[in-house]
Amino acid sequence: MLTIESLNQYYGGSHILRNVSMTVPEGELTVLLGRNGVGKTTLLRCLMGVVPTKNGAIAWRGEALTKLPTHSRVAHGLAYVPQGRDIFPRLSVEENLLVGAASKKRMPSGVPAHIYELFPVLKDMKARRGGDLSGGQQQQLAIGRALMSDPQLLILDEPTEGIQPSIIQDIGRTLRRLVEEMHMTVLLVEQYYDFAKAIADRYWVMSRGEIVAGGAGANMDADGVRELIAV
Repeated sequence: MLTIESLNQYYGGSHILRNVSMTVPEGELTVLLGRNGVGKTTLLRCLMGVVPTKNGAIAWRGEALTKLPTHSRVAHGLAYVPQGRDIFPRLSVEENLLVGAASKKRMPSGVPAHIYELFPVLKDMKARRGGDLSGGQQQQLAIGRALMSDPQLLILDEPTEGIQPSIIQDIGRTLRRLVEEMHMTVLLVEQYYDFAKAIADRYWVMSRGEIVAGGAGANMDADGVRELIAV
């Protein structure tokens, strides 16, 4: 599993992450919830090594990651879909996907069939420029690109933001397939409570840089999670 122990991070004089400790069980979908500005994105960036940690420990499958650079964390099986997607607008869909395989020792000659099976719209639009896709299609492209590195742990930052409801449902079904059929571990930062509750095996709630609640996804209503994240 992924373990995070007593993680602290500062921006200038602001204490952003405060002794964050949590686990992400292997082979499950874990959702991290919280209001805007509580430190969720900073935590994900720390997990990927994009932002250094002040102190604390991060480990995946017993391997310490805390001091490793980002590319080494990718080699250990982590993949990250950032908020805002960060696709390459002038590259084609297929070229965007192949960028995701750049960390592999041997580049594939094409996009594996299972990527297009998960996201049929990408196959239909593989020659179209990434910047010409809708927001929902770009989000599917960003997830597909992350999957090109064959990750063991997929980390996503608010993949439903600004996306139409039908695409949100498609993304939810795809994430459950990754866990149930491909035995992948997923850590998802999310604000939409109903979406999170529908797909989560486990949940954590963050407030003001601290973990304030956690438990089984099936217990989110009983645990009052909706009230914890309400504005």
